[in-house]
Amino acid sequence: QVQLVESGGGLVQPGGSLRLSCAASGIIFSFYHMGWYRQAPGKQRELVAAIGSGGTTNYADSVKGRFTISRDNAKNTMYLQMDSLKPEDTAVYYCNANRRPLIPTRDYWGQGTQVTVSS
Repeated sequence: QVQLVESGGGLVQPGGSLRLSCAASGIIFSFYHMGWYRQAPGKQRELVAAIGSGGTTNYADSVKGRFTISRDNAKNTMYLQMDSLKPEDTAVYYCNANRRPLIPTRDYWGQGTQVTVSS
């Protein structure tokens, strides 16, 4: 059974930092592309950052220079270091593991973790 478990969310003041973690089980982690998505109230889910199985990264323009995605294949864990947080970063953050486009059915989601940026 595949499980993706996010942690590290919470309430932080503008300008602060948080580090999200996504622990995976039930998959061969190193084979999977990993990503962080977020969904704010009333908005569509959007990609925040992704890291490929080979380590290539990409970021949404809104977080470039502030967020850093990384992975530790030995620990089956992905991270998102979020610095210089802004109120508009407030959302539920979801972990995704996939093998698109090669195997589109291998596409899994975590339950989400709330990030609130407010003074």
